[in-house]
Amino acid sequence: MRHVLRSKIHNAYVTEANLAYIGSITIDEDLMDAVGLWEGERVLVVSNTSGHRLETYVITGERGSGTIAMNGAAAHLINESEQIIIMGFELTDTPIIPSVVLVDRHNKLDRYLSETPSTILAQES
Repeated sequence: MRHVLRSKIHNAYVTEANLAYIGSITIDEDLMDAVGLWEGERVLVVSNTSGHRLETYVITGERGSGTIAMNGAAAHLINESEQIIIMGFELTDTPIIPSVVLVDRHNKLDRYLSETPSTILAQES
């Protein structure tokens, strides 16, 4: 069994850093759906800006809002306006194709960077 990349939101921008909030990362539900992340799922967050890395869990943000919020202690490491990568992993004994999306400056889906089951099905329709 290996931990392999399953979900990745690439080059998102932190819209809020809230120290007073109970720890986690809030992610726009549209982005969660695009890569298959679940509420409560553990994710690795890497800042392209500062180089900080941390693990936390996902809270569902308002659909279509573009929200990417660092909450609680995570807001000490990654601040508002930093560019980040959010990654979810899966423990499996077989290779998988991860769902990888690139987002624009407003955290709106720009394009898929990998083939996903949903994009393959859309191409076959």
